[in-house]
Amino acid sequence: VQRFRGLKTIMTTSLPPLNRTVVLALAAALFSVACGGEKPEALLASARDYMAKNDNKAAVIQIKNALQKYPELAEGRFLLGKALLESGDPVAAEVELRKAQELNHPVDQVAPLLMRSRLALGQVGKVVEEVPKIAVTSVDAIADLQTSLASAYAMQGNRELALKAVETALWARADFAPAILIQARFKAGEGDIPAALKLVDSVVQKSPREYEGWKLKGDLLNAQKERELALAAYGKAVEVRPDFLAAHAALVSTSIQMNKLEDAAKALDAMKKIAAGHPQTLFLATQLAFINKDFKAARESSQQLVRISPNNPAGLQQAGAIEFQMKSLVQAETYLNKSLQLAPDVFSTRRWLTLTYLAQGQTAKAVATLAPILGKIEQDAAMLALAGDAYMRNNDVQKAEEFFAKAAKLDPKDAGKRTSLALTRFIKGDADGAFTDLEQISASDTGTTADMALIATHLRRGEFDKALKSIDTLEKKQPDNPVPHNLRGRVRLAQRDLDGARKSFERALALTPSYYPAAESLASLDLSQNKPDDARKRFEAVLAADPKNTQAMLALVEVKARIGGTSEEILALINKAVAASPSESAPRVALVSQYLRSKDPKKAIGAAQDALAAMPGRPELLDALGRAQQAGEDFNQALTTYGKLSAIMPSSPQPYLRMAEINAAAKSPDAAAQSLRKALALKADLIEAQRALVLLEMQAGKPKNALVLAREVQKQRPKEAIGYMMEGDIAAAQKLWSDAVTAYRAGLKLAPVAELAIKLHSVLVAGGGAADADKFANGWLKEQPKDAGFRFYLGDRASARKDYAVAVGHYKVLLETQPDNPVLLNNIAWVTGQQKGPDAIEFAEKANKLSPNQPAFMDTLAMLLAEKGDTARALELLAKAVELAPQAASVRLNLAKVLLKAGKKADAKKHLDELAKLGDKFQAQAEVAQLLKET
Repeated sequence: VQRFRGLKTIMTTSLPPLNRTVVLALAAALFSVACGGEKPEALLASARDYMAKNDNKAAVIQIKNALQKYPELAEGRFLLGKALLESGDPVAAEVELRKAQELNHPVDQVAPLLMRSRLALGQVGKVVEEVPKIAVTSVDAIADLQTSLASAYAMQGNRELALKAVETALWARADFAPAILIQARFKAGEGDIPAALKLVDSVVQKSPREYEGWKLKGDLLNAQKERELALAAYGKAVEVRPDFLAAHAALVSTSIQMNKLEDAAKALDAMKKIAAGHPQTLFLATQLAFINKDFKAARESSQQLVRISPNNPAGLQQAGAIEFQMKSLVQAETYLNKSLQLAPDVFSTRRWLTLTYLAQGQTAKAVATLAPILGKIEQDAAMLALAGDAYMRNNDVQKAEEFFAKAAKLDPKDAGKRTSLALTRFIKGDADGAFTDLEQISASDTGTTADMALIATHLRRGEFDKALKSIDTLEKKQPDNPVPHNLRGRVRLAQRDLDGARKSFERALALTPSYYPAAESLASLDLSQNKPDDARKRFEAVLAADPKNTQAMLALVEVKARIGGTSEEILALINKAVAASPSESAPRVALVSQYLRSKDPKKAIGAAQDALAAMPGRPELLDALGRAQQAGEDFNQALTTYGKLSAIMPSSPQPYLRMAEINAAAKSPDAAAQSLRKALALKADLIEAQRALVLLEMQAGKPKNALVLAREVQKQRPKEAIGYMMEGDIAAAQKLWSDAVTAYRAGLKLAPVAELAIKLHSVLVAGGGAADADKFANGWLKEQPKDAGFRFYLGDRASARKDYAVAVGHYKVLLETQPDNPVLLNNIAWVTGQQKGPDAIEFAEKANKLSPNQPAFMDTLAMLLAEKGDTARALELLAKAVELAPQAASVRLNLAKVLLKAGKKADAKKHLDELAKLGDKFQAQAEVAQLLKET
């Protein structure tokens, strides 16, 4: 050994003409003779044999044995890099290939594999930079390097350069399979699957052991929904290369798609043998267990996956769905929120998160989660139904019915399909048939979609008793769910049954103390009865059950502000909400808004910047920052912020409206006009932009421009043009509306007939032409005798100016065709009463019978009864009306008047004192003061 060391020194230092690689190889040979054991050449030869059989694991062992004896063996480093790369370990492969390069292994062999390993590592920029600098001579090396370059360009989205690189690769070697496969992928990307398949077939027919080709063929067949043929292609890829993980994964996932769960399990077992702990294996194991409803096994594999890949959106979504199924809702929310932050465009994640929020009773969060995608789910019946359900639970019946109706146009499966078909009958006007269908579905189906659709529709139609029956059915299906009780409470509220509503909401909270919608409704009742402390306790109770309920925290902030809490107290509550939910935007926006209310734009800007640092790119946070910057008069920064917002929301006009507002504040009317035009380019009928643009031209002293713009608006929105022009030019407004009416008469029908007539009549009156207005009205009624809207308008206008005879005339004509219209009956009762007509009370009684518990109708009847001397019943009606609508100051004033008339001065004074507290908010303070003197 000592003699060898001396020889090695001589050979590496005293023989410069010899190639260093040759010297090292010779030294290795001498080492093996001196030390004994298997020669490195033999170990490497064995490794090559293993690699030829695709047994890279055995090859790696042999190569490492050789390198342990002689670490600087260049070919050993090269073969180890190659084996590691083919084994799916590009990190270690890249290290070994760089060592081979440093040891001067032939560049034609090393460089192609080194570039492939860098591609696998995502080092696209290095590949693009280095490949053109590498000098190789063999056609195989040129083709290989150019193919890697093509892949790098493709990853950068540079299709043109990628295709050029492929052409160069095929110029060097026309049958180079990897380059042909890239061509096939490009063809597939263009939608030409047959051409792509033809290219792939040319590869696998000539080179049947080209496993990448078989895998791509399977993918292309899958895209054509040729599942059986795809499975065969994937199977061929695995046969050629048993450790080809991607092909194993494709076998499992395709078998799952075909519902061949036993085949999927077998394919998964084979996959586990080669890579049991690989993220893809764990993901598919979780998916299969979830489908088989083995949630315990699914959770085990899912948690392994999350530990290995904590930022994998798909893995986090799986984990969240599993926790949801296992009723671990807080953990489900955590996983799903993180997944959504990493991949905000994945609809299925939003679906699971929405379901989680609904299960927690956090309906506002459920609606907010769906909000960003509502315009993108028009063809997804399940998501539309979910949106309807979310809005229904959030007490927005109108929105709920809208989404249920949209779902009706699609074709969901099973009970959902039948429900949609029933809703379609609603759209066609067959309400009775639709209700029958929905009731049958509700009775036979354990799901709740039909029930929710029934309830929503009954509520929209004001059919409260029927809605209650449907809620009873829903409760039988879900006896432990707070939702039916909350819905029942909403119906009781609509019926003005406040005690019944309270009991229903309290029952919902008894079942689920953290159920926010019921707490919110109870708090609203408390506040309407001037009991803010009770409202505060409602939200504190929710927080005791769910300490991180952001909705309850922010509601508590509102209550605190209402009862006169200090700015410091309110800020402390908001900061607590931010700390509890640092990844939610609502508390952050509330913090910015509070600073703005406190006239502290500097802190508002800081809070918004902190929010964006935690949640970059969130539109609502950018808007908050822009508002704060505008309040701080940092107009340039505000414009920059809204520029970023417009880039994130390219189809929304709102950022441009904000920019126009800022430019106007900065006294840059031209820039403001430019922003408004951009907004209008996105939404041509945007009222805010139209009005602002016309007014800008008027303020700039350009009435002609304003008139041109208004005429343009009038073509699309004639009912709005009047609003703009009345700001400055009554004559022009009159002309516009005359043109609109003329157009209607000519058959153009630019707007609903009643709206046009009402608008033109208003303009004529505003212009001081009462005679012209009357002439137009008389002429219009002759032309359009059935225009009830215009006649109703004329009656109300006459009543307002106390021309009761004219008002009664119009109302009685309407009564001939609308005898059961409660609003019309109430109005005619009032004006008839002013004329001392004998049938006034009869009209008022009928209005109250048709639409009971309406404070305005009750007020009319009560005052007519009081006039006739029936003070007792008048007081009963007015007291109930005030209870139903405590904010209706005019009704309270009438109650005080009748109490005074009945000699109940102390009771009258209580109500008058309440009215006096309103100050300028109630215009009849002079009358209140006079009546107080009488008490």
